[in-house]
Amino acid sequence: MPEDRSLSDAAIADRARQGTLAADVLSALGSRGESVAVAESLTGGLLAAALTDAPGASRCFRGSITAYATDLKAGLLGVAEALLAERGAVDAEVAAQMAQGVRRVMGTDWGAATTGVAGPEPQDGQPVGTVHIAVAGPGGAAVTAELKLAGSRTEIRARSVTSTLELLQSELIENARAQDTEQGGQI
Repeated sequence: MPEDRSLSDAAIADRARQGTLAADVLSALGSRGESVAVAESLTGGLLAAALTDAPGASRCFRGSITAYATDLKAGLLGVAEALLAERGAVDAEVAAQMAQGVRRVMGTDWGAATTGVAGPEPQDGQPVGTVHIAVAGPGGAAVTAELKLAGSRTEIRARSVTSTLELLQSELIENARAQDTEQGGQI
């Protein structure tokens, strides 16, 4: 029983963190008049759900594509088929192309993506807990992060959502700093 309670406490804490991050991300996007869309694989819609749980999400969140199957990553998001054939779907460049693809398909300023292995079995030669996330911004270039997560399938997926929201928030802050610098400190 203690393990079940621990998992529940961890899930509750992660859910609260996601809510705060999602609200902060949407507030930043709203103040800038920008939008976001997400492409998800292992998270299966959880990232979109975290964003749409926040009040006012409809001002900035355009939509999502859950491309769980590898062929959908290529067909819907434009991920290079040669890349998928060579490296598989669990790859940093695949995550980058997913983020860029959803940004293009949905016509948004920002795109975020998740791909990885939540378990119970390894995939594409990658162990359970290997996750790649990406954020593509107005310039089109994508920033990626590789995560090595432990825990249950539920915990890996939840932590992937939280990490993607953290990366998106970080990129929004960095983008604002860059714009401030370009404007000579004038906002």
